Amino acid sequence: MTAPLYRLPPMDALRGFVAVARRMSITVAAEDLHLTQSAVSRQIQTLEARLGCKLLVREYRGVRLTEAGRRLFQSVDPMMRELQELVETLGGGEQRKPVTITASMGVVGLWLLPRLGDFITRHPEVDVRVAANNRVVDLDTEGVDLAIRYCARSAAPEGAIKLFGDEIIVVGHPDWRDVALNRPEVFARQVLLEFDDPDHPWLQWSSHLGSAGLNHLRPARLVRFNQYDQLIQATVNGQGLALGRRALVADLIREGRLQVFDLGKGEPSGLPSRSSSSPSSKKYAHWLIQASPSPSISVRALAEWLVSQAASSHE
Repeated sequence: MTAPLYRLPPMDALRGFVAVARRMSITVAAEDLHLTQSAVSRQIQTLEARLGCKLLVREYRGVRLTEAGRRLFQSVDPMMRELQELVETLGGGEQRKPVTITASMGVVGLWLLPRLGDFITRHPEVDVRVAANNRVVDLDTEGVDLAIRYCARSAAPEGAIKLFGDEIIVVGHPDWRDVALNRPEVFARQVLLEFDDPDHPWLQWSSHLGSAGLNHLRPARLVRFNQYDQLIQATVNGQGLALGRRALVADLIREGRLQVFDLGKGEPSGLPSRSSSSPSSKKYAHWLIQASPSPSISVRALAEWLVSQAASSHE
């Protein structure tokens, strides 16, 4: 016997369940739905309570469907896709589809967001969705139009456009004047701020000091951050010295909120610090990648703007 309509679960709960089941991740589903993880979790709990059975099993790296969850997903997902297509058709093609761009949290926070207002002013007809994420996403399956990725040239796909390279400089608070950082007794009083990214050793202080011939220097302590924009914010606040990616901190230097230091001289400078770019770092750059070889006018407009911004910020 068919259940009456009033006994069907709420649409929001079903939509949240389908989003999670498609991605096998509450975190990614929350990004798709523009909701918080806790909101999506509550939707799943509401649906499980209404149906009286478990639908998902939470695991260390995602979720797993129960047998009941698998049966529900097989039934609801096709209907949800039909509904998505119908809504798009009923809109008469006039609804604006946002252009989605993904980049690391550091690139988004330090480089993209401070400039994005210019694009919005120039292109009010284009809606933009920014997905800040440190994991490498699949552009096709996750509905992403553009991505800014940090990788070697050999890892960049065909058609990728180089935005800027990876020059490493020492930065600190501008009030630190005439500090002879290359003197052991002075360096021993310094706090070093480090991005916790062992996959790229040129971003580690031990590697940087070694390549500069200063591996005999020992700081007061080392503080590590897992988010690059937080590391730079701590540097702006005067909490220590950091290895800055020139492309991402150039605006802060121009604004006088950060100062470049030459470890060889121990003095503030407008020039790159000694041994600012290791051979390994020169192989890496930030690349602009398009999901489609034939992008829409809106995607093309954002891509061209990003390239022009990268060029103008390094003149």
